[in-house]
Amino acid sequence: MRKHFTRLFLALLAVLLVTACAAEPTRLPAPPTPEATAACPVTAPNGKTPPGEQPSAAHYGNEALVTVLWPNGTVLVQADQVERDGTLGMKFPWWRLMPGVLSIEGRRLDAVAPPLRAQITDGYGDRGLQATRLFFPAAGCWQVTGKLGDASLTFVTRVVRAAP
Repeated sequence: MRKHFTRLFLALLAVLLVTACAAEPTRLPAPPTPEATAACPVTAPNGKTPPGEQPSAAHYGNEALVTVLWPNGTVLVQADQVERDGTLGMKFPWWRLMPGVLSIEGRRLDAVAPPLRAQITDGYGDRGLQATRLFFPAAGCWQVTGKLGDASLTFVTRVVRAAP
């Protein structure tokens, strides 16, 4: 019985997280200028939808991993998502389409910066939805790679701090 409630709780939590992550932010970033696009070649979503999920043009994935990309390739970080040290944090859902342990790494492409840090929540089993939070040390152009066993998924995104 306890196992049933735990699974039910995790399923409900997953639905809430997916809904929160998939919803478009209240203030969308302006479409990038041609100069900004050239400076940060953001990845376009490919529509790869995880099994059992509603199709979304924001999905990006392959045979092993799927995530959700932000509109116009720009992660808009609100003030309440900025850590005390200035690190910009944002939730990203990942779906593991095969069993394995997810790891995430990332590097800034347009300037020197420490690598991004990933918080990967336990308790999701070895496949399916995996909640994560990525911490970008600075705004800029970032390459993010999720790894699952020998498979990986890489995307490029622009990270911007919203105006107060």
